[in-house]
Amino acid sequence: MPRQGFSKMDPTKQREIAAKGGRAAHRIGTAHEWTSEKARIAGRKGKRVAIANRYNKP
Repeated sequence: MPRQGFSKMDPTKQREIAAKGGRAAHRIGTAHEWTSEKARIAGRKGKRVAIANRYNKP
């Protein structure tokens, strides 16, 4: 399948567009900001899923 839309763009242009969205989200206060505790919890969840997937392969 040929690449379409955003994936078809030059990587530099993709980064520019993504950065604009990130700056806009911070400006209006809707951007997600990780605290060390939230990052720790997310890491544990990811590890649990990875381990479960390792043992539950079809």
